[in-house]
Amino acid sequence: MALHATLTNSSLFGRDIKVVWAGRAQHCTALQEGRMGMQSVALACGALALCLALTTATNPGFVVRMTQAGLDYAHQQGISILEKELAQLRLPDISGETRVLHVGKVRYEFSRLRLRDFHLPHSRITPVSNMGLQVSISNAFAELDGDWRVKFLFIRDHGSFNLKVENIYMKIVLRLGSDTTGKPTISTSDCSARISKVRVLFSGKLGWLYNLFHSVIESKLRKSLERKVCDNVAKSVHNELQSYIRTLPVTARIDDKIGIDYSLVAPPRATAQSLDADLKGEFYSLGHRSPVPFSPLPLAFPSDHERMVYFGASSYFFNTAGIAYHKAGALVFEITEAMIPKESGLILDTSAFSAFIPQLEEMYPNMSMKFRLSTPTAPFLTIGPGGISFQPIVDAQAYAILPNSSLAPLFLLSLTGNVSAVINVRSGRIVGSLDVGRIRLSLKDSAVGHFQLRTMQSLMNILTSNALLPRLNARLDEGFPLPLLDRIQLSNILVRFHQNFLLLGADVRFQPRG
Repeated sequence: MALHATLTNSSLFGRDIKVVWAGRAQHCTALQEGRMGMQSVALACGALALCLALTTATNPGFVVRMTQAGLDYAHQQGISILEKELAQLRLPDISGETRVLHVGKVRYEFSRLRLRDFHLPHSRITPVSNMGLQVSISNAFAELDGDWRVKFLFIRDHGSFNLKVENIYMKIVLRLGSDTTGKPTISTSDCSARISKVRVLFSGKLGWLYNLFHSVIESKLRKSLERKVCDNVAKSVHNELQSYIRTLPVTARIDDKIGIDYSLVAPPRATAQSLDADLKGEFYSLGHRSPVPFSPLPLAFPSDHERMVYFGASSYFFNTAGIAYHKAGALVFEITEAMIPKESGLILDTSAFSAFIPQLEEMYPNMSMKFRLSTPTAPFLTIGPGGISFQPIVDAQAYAILPNSSLAPLFLLSLTGNVSAVINVRSGRIVGSLDVGRIRLSLKDSAVGHFQLRTMQSLMNILTSNALLPRLNARLDEGFPLPLLDRIQLSNILVRFHQNFLLLGADVRFQPRG
């Protein structure tokens, strides 16, 4: 049976709960004293919790997915760094005493323990649902040197030793989260190390003596190394890995007017085959940020695993760009004759336009003209399997430029047409270009009387395709940054369109410093 809950105003907490169970509706006021038994209270509270959970859920505007192939690549880079970190381990001195048969009490000391190398030949990383990532290491081995001293009865001696550690098994669980600013966090939630085999080789006159109680020494060295390995892993995760993943940009400044919010809306989510990061994915005005009047739709992310990483840019992501640029006044363009290529044949003055509007020559003889193009509302695009398309509305206000440089309004046209977009990725940025189909005109206002719009059709096509479109495409060619960690390069780009979002796939390459 299904349980549904809706909220209405009134009652305790300012809301009532309507519970629909097995097709029948019961209206109950939460915690209405004296009129609700414990069972009803529990049901009401459960419904309230369900409603609150549903209302507070936030769909991302942008999703980043790292596939198993991407995790494996990141794991290779991480293991290489971890090997170097472990090779620098410093073990504490070990001292104590033990009794040796036929010898008596022996005092010993191991000092200056130095790791020569640490190898992790076999390891794998797996995402663990509701937890994070698990790194499993097997058959690791290490070798270290040190000095020993011994004292028994009236005899003292010293020498050096070599320690070979084999069959090291480690399990590291990494917990992923986010902080209050929306940046990712990572920590070691569990670490265990087990060493199956330790061999100590002593040099010196009394090296044979150590061989009589080597099991005691090997046990202490094993425990010390197991503990220090996990301590070093936790330290490396905190100092190295945590610092690195925080290079993921929470905000990206586009220009002096607009930024992108890439903050996490929830902690990174591990599934059986991937690691997903849900980002806000919202353009905003740097001058004044205001709420977006609509919410992102859920993204039906495909189960593609051809690339190491995928980016899902929703229609919400792109449409907030239109809103932000519109509010910032950045979608206003002035076009003068100097901006029009000479080969187009279009002359922007009243003499040329008088062929279509005869009264222009009488009212404003032989004067230059200019157009101011603006969007009365923010452009709104749609994304589907066929690509990106939208039908923006543009107001084109024509002016005559008077001898004193002031402007005389002539007429106001409304332009609309089908616009398509081509999207690609270059140097870690989303780049694109627009193509405009045939433009449709309507006259909104005229200070020069009525005129036939059909005669203006070809002129406005030339104006938009030769003056406006190149300016827009030049800006789109600069691109918008993807949310990438520091020193990450993308290759083997894949671009696919799905319902309500654009899917970008890529392989990843990490560029070390130096």
